Amino acid sequence: MSRAMCNPTMVSRSVLGSQTSSKSVIETMSGSHEFVIKGYSLTKGMGIGKYIVSETFIVGGFQWAIYFFPDGRDPKDNAAYVSVFVALHSKSTNVRALFDLTLLDLCKKGEHKVHSHFSHSLTIGPYTLINHGSMWGYTRFFKRRHLETSNFLKDDCLKINCTIAVLVSSIDSSQLNTIQVPESDIGEHFGMLLEDEESFDVTFSVAGERFHAHKLVLAARSTMFETQFFNAMKKDDQEIVVIDMEPKVFKALLHFVALADATHLKSICQKFSAENFDAVMHSDGFEYLKKNCPLLQSELLKTGVGCEKEFS
Repeated sequence: MSRAMCNPTMVSRSVLGSQTSSKSVIETMSGSHEFVIKGYSLTKGMGIGKYIVSETFIVGGFQWAIYFFPDGRDPKDNAAYVSVFVALHSKSTNVRALFDLTLLDLCKKGEHKVHSHFSHSLTIGPYTLINHGSMWGYTRFFKRRHLETSNFLKDDCLKINCTIAVLVSSIDSSQLNTIQVPESDIGEHFGMLLEDEESFDVTFSVAGERFHAHKLVLAARSTMFETQFFNAMKKDDQEIVVIDMEPKVFKALLHFVALADATHLKSICQKFSAENFDAVMHSDGFEYLKKNCPLLQSELLKTGVGCEKEFS
């Protein structure tokens, strides 16, 4: 590694920016409840503001109930109308929803009395119930005298259907772009480190030639070197003698250990001849590397030196 590469002010590196996106999705969770009132005639005279309430039911994760006021809710109407409301029974705040209150035609002529918020949703938007007990509905839902002579009242019975669509907001993260991460160049840096003649801490002597290296780099890439450096060697030993191996073969193996990254391995392969690689790939050291360094692929080595021979 050159001194320029060691100086932070001399290193030029471009950092890829990331671009992300998200999508807000607003959907509705709908549900209905039918409230049957038997003995309608017995409810008259309860008093203005008095009501009959349905069982609570759940829509969109919230509890609701239907309120029926036989004598109306507003004293100004003097009990001339029946009032119908739907109320939020959950201890929640700012629940947005669309509503539909329908008085069913019990004579089955299909002429229901419908008060729907859905048909106006595009112009006035959903209704917000601010807290527990908030209501939506109609004070003048139906005139009493008309109701009592209509097809909606049969056998002294009324049926009210309530449909609610609760608005649910979520973030769709399925379209998030993955962060672009630069390709790893650690193998290239390790390869440069082998060429650094000033910061090495171990020397290999091979048939009279010396090769300088770094213990931590080799130990991190190979358990064989880790054992040699930190278990077998004495602290004062700075030179290791390698026997029964040619210097060029050892140099190739040294680079393979430090450079097990497939992208940069090919460039190292091209520095050596096919004859040297044939010797390397038939050595005990290469068999060890093949077993312990899966990224060291025979096919890539083959391509790097232009050999057509198969190595197993």
